[in-house]
Amino acid sequence: MSKLELIHQLQATVEALSEPGSFKGLCHQHHDGNPLPSGKVLEAIIELSRSILLPGYFGNSQVNLDTIKYHIGVRLEKLHALLSEQILAGLCFADKNETESRQQLSRRRNKAGILAAKVIMSFPNIRKILATDVEASYEGDPAATGSGEVISCYPVIKALINYRVAHELYKLKVPLIPRMMTEMAHSETGIDIHPGARIGHHFTIDHGTGVVIGATCVIGNHVKLYQGVTLGAKSFPLDTDGNPIKGIPRHPIIKDNVIIYANATILGRVTIGEGCVVGANMWVTDDMLPQTKKIRKN
Repeated sequence: MSKLELIHQLQATVEALSEPGSFKGLCHQHHDGNPLPSGKVLEAIIELSRSILLPGYFGNSQVNLDTIKYHIGVRLEKLHALLSEQILAGLCFADKNETESRQQLSRRRNKAGILAAKVIMSFPNIRKILATDVEASYEGDPAATGSGEVISCYPVIKALINYRVAHELYKLKVPLIPRMMTEMAHSETGIDIHPGARIGHHFTIDHGTGVVIGATCVIGNHVKLYQGVTLGAKSFPLDTDGNPIKGIPRHPIIKDNVIIYANATILGRVTIGEGCVVGANMWVTDDMLPQTKKIRKN
């Protein structure tokens, strides 16, 4: 192929890739000043959040009690600025209106700042819950030598930080960003928790890889999962046009003090009663009464 022929072929490829019909639904058209939320900036937001919630383990490792107030103050200010801009981008993404007045944008920017502040104000409570998650991970693993090892090494803690921050954003109806945050944790840890799931305190996942927790899942307190567990949907009801009906409860309810062992699959809006044990590799699509066991017999 000559150089001229190559140029023509590349020009033809540009034309084919630019044909509107070829990327229907696959291209987001940016409007002036309204970019998509940035994955790179969200990574910085997650790192800041981790360093604020668990100082010394993430971010500056030289933090001490004499300087901690200063470090947290500086990081909170930076976090609010970054998070406000990303929430604004999410709000703009969700709004299909192509034109927006300066006054409308100003109101939306103010709303983003308020939402960011509300999320940050939830951090003291998030830290309290994370402390119980660390405790559950430590007490539930005889190989753990201390809480410091759990925080530094166990993927569940990173996944839960992302999830618990994302869940606050989700409750405030912030578009796109909560899912992006939990998908970052999914890529980093192999743990897939939808930000819409509701998870109580003293929660842990041993090993973690391959765990899936669906959007409408409700998990109580003192629940322990092992690797490969799926808490998913069994089926999707269809509307009159044959399309899946979204937004309905379709994932399991896991009551307090439940243990679910490796590679168990629980599907549908079933209830696993308090104190139940689900054995490894089990398939569950029906309710389990409290204090019962479902274990595969050899």
